[in-house]
Amino acid sequence: MTDVNIIIFVVVILLTPLHFLTRAIRWQYLLKHEKRGVTLFNRFAANVIGFTVTFAFPGRLGEIAKPLYLAKKENMKKGFVLGTQVVERIFDILAMCFLLAVFLFFKSYYAPYFNPDKETYSILTFTGIGAVAFVAFILILIFSIYFFRDRTLSVIARILKPLPQKVTSKIHVLIEEFIEGLKFFHSIGNILIYMLLSVIVWLGITFFFWMFFFAYHVSVPFFSLIPYMFLTMVGASIPTPGMVGGFHYFSKLGLTSFFNVDPNLAVGMTIVMHALQLVVTCIIGYAILWKDGISMFQIKKLREESEQ
Repeated sequence: MTDVNIIIFVVVILLTPLHFLTRAIRWQYLLKHEKRGVTLFNRFAANVIGFTVTFAFPGRLGEIAKPLYLAKKENMKKGFVLGTQVVERIFDILAMCFLLAVFLFFKSYYAPYFNPDKETYSILTFTGIGAVAFVAFILILIFSIYFFRDRTLSVIARILKPLPQKVTSKIHVLIEEFIEGLKFFHSIGNILIYMLLSVIVWLGITFFFWMFFFAYHVSVPFFSLIPYMFLTMVGASIPTPGMVGGFHYFSKLGLTSFFNVDPNLAVGMTIVMHALQLVVTCIIGYAILWKDGISMFQIKKLREESEQ
C-alpha cells in the first residue's frame, strides 16, 4: 500500500478514465448507422455510468444501463443501442483473443518474463479456447439473426403467440430495433475497421496497467502484459458485485505466475488496482448523474421499465 512511486501513481489516476474515452470514440462507428450526431460527451458518460452501475450492483447490470442511458439522452431506439452493445462485447473478446494469439506466437522473445507453471498455462489455454468458442457461437447466432431476419422474426412471433398482443407488439419492435443494431456486420470493411479500433482500446487499457506496474516497481515489457490482461478480463466477466472475486483471483494468479511477484505484493497491488478503478469511475459516474439530476435508483428503474 505504501511502497509506490507517487508521481507515476498520480499519472495512473489520470489515465484511469482513458478507456471510457477510447470506447466512446469506437462506439460512434456503430451508432452512426442510426444517428451520426451522437455527442462524444454522451457516449463517454454512458460508458462511465455503465461501469458505475456494474460496480454498484451485481449481475453486470451496467451492460444494460449503458445503452439505455444513451438511448434516452440521444432519443434513439433502445433495441438498436442494445444491439451495438452486444457487438462491442463480442469485439472486446475478439480483440483480446487476437492479442493473446499474437503474444503466444512470439512468446519466445518474452521467455524471461513468461514462465508460468503448467497449471496456470493450462488455465490460460483453456480460457483462451473457451473465449474463442464462445465468440464463434455468438457470431454464428448473430449472423443467423441478421441475415435471416424474416425467418427469425417469424420464429419469435410463434414463440410469443401465447402472450397478450400488447406484450408481443412491444417485444417484436424491440427485437426489430435490436437486429438493426447488428447491421454493422453487413460489411467486411466495417468489421476490419472495428476490430482495429477494438485492439486500440485494449492496448490503451494495457498501457494503464503497465504504468500501474511501474508505480509498484514491477518493470516488464509492455506486450508481456497481454496474458495477464486476458486473465483479468475473464475474471472481470464473472457477474459478481463490483467484479469482486474473479478479478482478484485471476489478477493475483497472473502477477505471481507470469511475473514472479511476491504473493503478498500481488494481493496488495490487485486490491489497490481494483479500488482505484472503482473509486475514480464512481466519482465521475456520480458527478455525471448529479449533473443530469438522475439517481442510481432511477437508472435501475429505467432498466426495469425496459424489461417490462
